[in-house]
This record gives sequence, structure tokens and C-alpha cells, in this order.
Amino acid sequence: MRVDPFHIVGIQANLVWREPDANLTAFDKLLSNLTPDACDLLVLPEMFTTGFSWPPVDPTKGANTTVQWMQSWADRLSCAVVGSVGCHDQEGSPRNRCWFVPPTAEGSPAYYDKRHLFSLAGEHHHFKAGEKRIEVKFRGWRILLQVCYDLRFPVFTRNDRETPYDLALYVANWPETRSSAWRTLLQARAIENQCFVVGINRSGTDGNGHRYAGDSLIADFAGSLLADTGSDGLPKTLQAAISHEDLQAFRTKLPFLKDADSRKG
Repeated sequence: MRVDPFHIVGIQANLVWREPDANLTAFDKLLSNLTPDACDLLVLPEMFTTGFSWPPVDPTKGANTTVQWMQSWADRLSCAVVGSVGCHDQEGSPRNRCWFVPPTAEGSPAYYDKRHLFSLAGEHHHFKAGEKRIEVKFRGWRILLQVCYDLRFPVFTRNDRETPYDLALYVANWPETRSSAWRTLLQARAIENQCFVVGINRSGTDGNGHRYAGDSLIADFAGSLLADTGSDGLPKTLQAAISHEDLQAFRTKLPFLKDADSRKG
């Protein structure tokens, strides 16, 4: 059964550089202000336990703590929790992995490994790139998982004209120097794919001295902004309710996807 409207909360946060336990504790305080059933989807930034860095650093509170922590909040708030972390896969390869963790009663955690690694900063030397595009289904919505630099590659994100996704999620550590590109491309992905887009960035300054202005936003299928944290670089909570009925009405009125290039060729 589809949930409509679908409520989204995004947390734009200052991240403590390479200190997972400190970040999880800080998020505990932020999330404790949310009431159960207040949202369907809770979105955190890219590498929300460490900031954009390597090698992966695990919390000290137990095995696989980050996913367990996400699962605990997903169950407590009755929503799916999304965010990326640096981790190792079953073969021991380092990954920038975006987790999608629904409440226990509604399914098992899914993940997407970042496909486009940010070579300008050397990310490709420290992580193994993902190979598969991942869409998940949750509460009647089809959701595409993406991470930061993926935003620059529209072919990878191209919607399927037969079974289109409804919502694209971008979790990021996108620096202030390229804020204009971030904002423009998020709206472009929404327009060209006729979908809702959520972009959740971090704020503050990281351990390498890079500043993040925030600019987290939620755009509708026409690229119009439903929520926007602005560019002051402060931690903020972003929220919006999106309508699948409105999405379908727009696609019916302007059926551009049927003329799109096939993902298979």
C-alpha cells in the first residue's frame, strides 16, 4: 500500500572529523527531537560518521555498529534511515556505501556502493567503485540511491521510461566552492527524470579545511524547491511532504519519459 503523502526529513549536520562515536552521539541528540511516525524517510549526509575521508573508521560500540544504530532509529521512529559510511565489504574491499535501512517489520537493509568515485580528491585510490545502480521500494515508492559525485553523471541516473523511479536521493559532502553546481544539478535531475529529488549535504568545515555551505534541498518533478536550507553553512533540519498523486498527474499531463532514450540502448 502506497503512503501518500510521503514525509521526508533530512539532517544537515556539522560532522566531527573521523570520530564515529562522537557523530553517532550527536545524531542521537538530534533524532531524539523527532517523534515516532513523524516521517517516512530520514536522510543523513554522505559519510555521516566521519566526514569525507579514508580509510574507513568503525565505531567502537560493537560489530557493525553503524547499521545497527540506523536500524535502532528506523524502528524507534518507524521510518527508513538513509546515509553513507566508509566500510569494508565481505571481501575486505573499502566502499563508500549508502545504506537504506527500513523498520525491521518492513524489510531488510539494502545498500548502494558509490559508483563514481571523486578522483580529484583521490577517492578512487582508497575505495572500490560500485557496479550496480540500486533502486529500492518502500511504502509504495520506488527510490533511487545516489552518493554525491554521482550527481554529475546523468546517464547513470537516467530514469526508466517503463518502470520509472519516483524519488532520487543524493547524500553528499559537497564543498561550498561548487555550491552552484550542486543546486543546479539537483534541480536538473528532477526535471529530466520527472521525479522528486532530495539532496542532503553536510555543513561546517572538515579536517582538510574544506567548507560546506549546506544547500540541502528537496525539489519536485518540475524542479521547483519544496524545501531549502540555504547557504549559510549551519546545521539544519529539512523537511517536506511529497505527493505521488501529484507526480503521476504531472507525468500524465507531460509524458516526456515515454520519449526518453532507453536505459538498455
